[in-house]
Amino acid sequence: MSNSDILLREKRDDKVLLLRLNRPEKFNALATDLLAAVADALDAVASDPDVRAAVITGSDKVFAAGADINELAQRDTDGALADPRPGLWARIRAFPKPLIAAVEGWSLGAGNELVMCCDLAVSGEGGKFGQPETNLGIIPGAGGTATLPRLVGRTRAMKMVLLGEPITAQEALAAGLVCEVVEAGKALETALALAAKIAARAPVAMQQGKAMVRAAFETEQSAHLTMERQAFAALFGTADKKEGVAAFLEKRAPEWLGR
Repeated sequence: MSNSDILLREKRDDKVLLLRLNRPEKFNALATDLLAAVADALDAVASDPDVRAAVITGSDKVFAAGADINELAQRDTDGALADPRPGLWARIRAFPKPLIAAVEGWSLGAGNELVMCCDLAVSGEGGKFGQPETNLGIIPGAGGTATLPRLVGRTRAMKMVLLGEPITAQEALAAGLVCEVVEAGKALETALALAAKIAARAPVAMQQGKAMVRAAFETEQSAHLTMERQAFAALFGTADKKEGVAAFLEKRAPEWLGR
């Protein structure tokens, strides 16, 4: 399959980009070419004013079942250290616009790490989330030990990593890994509705809001407060701030310009 086949792209009229992982014969395993396709697709719309939010999903039965085991089998330590994948993961995490995951079924290993790259995640009630890498004699390598405990807490992350056992959608909701659990088959519909609501809001504020919340995972609090105040002040010079205030005072819907 070409990259255009393994990742389906749809620009919607509501300024939302939909990305669908499409490797059913491999249960959407995130082989390097598929991961690169995701990074490329997000890079391509990072500065596109006609895309204000993005949704990534898999099939009705699986979001993504980890990395490609055949790729892992061929690598030794030197190969793992020279792997291009960390750069691809970094590009996905750096996507400046709101990114939402819609999960049905299994989200394992690299699939779960892709969910953690997203800002919000919606799961069908049959969703399963796990980091089973220790079953293969390795550990997670793209956020499963770095980001996961920051989201779900130390003890739950330890259990997921050390035992390699998945958690349910309801457990993921209670732990903060997903923001909503819906009827099976409704995750994409719900995620697209969330994305459309976000896309209808002030674009620059959405991007700054995302950036500042994500900075909480990487920045000491006093420095983060300074960053937050600078971002807050910068928004006061935008056309959207002027429009938002004017619309509120005039009791009308705002017309966001994205600047």
